[in-house]
Parts: sequence; C-alpha cells; structure tokens
Amino acid sequence: MTTQCTGPLNHLSLPTKNPIATAAFFEQHFGCQIVAVGKHILLKRDGFDIVLDHTSDDVSWPANFHFGFEMATLAEVKQLYRTFKTEGVQMETEVFNNSRGSRFFCRMPEGIMIEVNTREDREEGWKKLF
Repeated sequence: MTTQCTGPLNHLSLPTKNPIATAAFFEQHFGCQIVAVGKHILLKRDGFDIVLDHTSDDVSWPANFHFGFEMATLAEVKQLYRTFKTEGVQMETEVFNNSRGSRFFCRMPEGIMIEVNTREDREEGWKKLF
C-alpha cells in the first residue's frame, strides 16, 4: 500500500546570502508579507510561506529551475515587466504567449528564475484545465 501526502504545498525554502534584499524584492513586487526576521526570514503570501534561509555558501541553481507567480490580467503582467526593466531586474524573456497564457521570465536577486504569468488570454483548449 502506498501512502501519499494529501495536504497542500506548505512552503518554499530558498537559501540566500542576502535575505534582507531578497525579502524586500518579494515584498515590493509580489505583495509578500514579512512576518519574521532573524537568521531566516519568513514571508507569507496567499496562505503560502517562503522561507529565506541565510547562508554564507554560494548557491547554484539549475538554469531552468524556477517558480511562478500568477497575475489576474495581461495588463498587470505587462506593467510588472516594465517595472522590472526600469529597475534593472535581470530579464530572461520578453512577455510572450504560449497558448496557456502570457508570461515572462526574470531572475530575482541571487539569480533564481521567476515566471510571471496570466491565464487571462489562454487558448480555449486550456480553459477547461485551469
């Protein structure tokens, strides 16, 4: 008999040399709330936690590792893209549509890739899935 975890995804833990700058990035651009600051920083957003673990080690991520934030509209995605470009965030792509909706990829402080997407303009075939 196989046992499976049936609970929701609880948190994402990210090692970082500069948890204060990383927390500020998430707070400013993604509406995360900083709820605990110490050696580690705890961020909350929509019932999901992001734990920023301070490390003095260099952190290396596979180039295509990423996580995503979903926005309600294409206009919001485009506005955040423009904001990031203006503020010098490392951009990996322009805004593009791949049938599941529009998105762009960028890198947060210390290089982890983030996808920012909307499903507002997804093609009909995807609408029944999400």
